[in-house]
Amino acid sequence: MPTEHSAAGAALQGAIDPDGFPPPLPAKPVDLAAADRVSGLDALELAPAKEKGALGRRIWNSTWPKLLAIAIVVAIWQAAVLAEWKPIYVLPAPLDVFAVLRDLVTTADFWDGVRLTMTRAITGFLLAVLIGTVIGAAVSRFAPLRAAIGSLITGLQTMPSIMWFPLAILLFQLGESAIMFVVVLGAAPSVANGLISGIDYVPRTWLRVGKVMGMKGLAQYRHLILPASLPSFVSGLKQGWAFSWRSLMAGELLVIVPGTVSIGVRMQNARDLSDSALVISYIIVVLIIGILIDQLFNFADNKLRKRWGLTEA
Repeated sequence: MPTEHSAAGAALQGAIDPDGFPPPLPAKPVDLAAADRVSGLDALELAPAKEKGALGRRIWNSTWPKLLAIAIVVAIWQAAVLAEWKPIYVLPAPLDVFAVLRDLVTTADFWDGVRLTMTRAITGFLLAVLIGTVIGAAVSRFAPLRAAIGSLITGLQTMPSIMWFPLAILLFQLGESAIMFVVVLGAAPSVANGLISGIDYVPRTWLRVGKVMGMKGLAQYRHLILPASLPSFVSGLKQGWAFSWRSLMAGELLVIVPGTVSIGVRMQNARDLSDSALVISYIIVVLIIGILIDQLFNFADNKLRKRWGLTEA
């Protein structure tokens, strides 16, 4: 009996460490195959692997519709030329116009005109964004101000920009200020309306949470209201650019500033010389610039949508 008790005591003492705690239970054998299967399923669900060539396929999917549209337009244009709808000196063939355009883009004078036009466009658009943002923020904040000029902003947005040029010429004569005046009037209402619409759709709950966190005045606009209204604001910016670009092209055709040779002036000179191929070449240039700027806005809009989780990353 003493031997049995001593053996049991030794076993008990061996099962307990000096600190009084029992040793850890032996680890269960790990099923590596099952772990691999689970991790593989997690990777498939949470982070799908990108297929090879996905970038090239996306670029092609976004490019071929544009190429198809260009091919259709050129085919209709060529068909009209072959049908002799207009004399060849009035409506030249596409290949003739493309040859003129190729020679045109290799001249320094052409790029000087593009630089002047783009400088006017960017300057006028930035002024319109500044003015439109201030007006939009003020109108959305003060109800009496919205009641007073809210409808006026929409009326200015729908008004044709060309209607402002007679007044602009009377106010500023034939100068840069006349063109800037019309460009800003054409774009600022769209920017303001975009911001007003975005602020109107900011959830009231967010505003209450912002007040609880101590956001007031400019801090509330900077950190809460403007970021929340950004999607509508970007749409307003895009529309504002379209209005400013159209206003600028009309201005350069109507207001010829002495000593400056912009795209509009060169197009008007080509029209005076009855050079249809050159006129169409400048039309293509204006179209290409508009498409490139639109792609920049689309890129910004897509980035914003991805950040908000509205599209797939």
